[in-house]
Amino acid sequence: MLRLNLILLAVLAACALALVTSQHQARKLYVELQKEQDLAKALEVEWGQLQLEASTWATHARVEKLATRALGMRVPPASRIRRVPAAAPEGRP
Repeated sequence: MLRLNLILLAVLAACALALVTSQHQARKLYVELQKEQDLAKALEVEWGQLQLEASTWATHARVEKLATRALGMRVPPASRIRRVPAAAPEGRP
């Protein structure tokens, strides 16, 4: 009977250690998950800022100003502009 009690005590101690270890691991993983979620939020904010910056850099007025200043381009007079009609899709007259 003493031998059975010792075996059960050893099994109980092993289970208790396994439980503590698994809880510790779960807490570590949860902390890591929180850090990764914070990083994802920060990257999402940065992505939004970059999109806003890209749309600002690509505005028509800014592109036209740069084309005029840096490249010496200008808008042609209306008499030199010609419109080309779009080709009709196949199967339509």
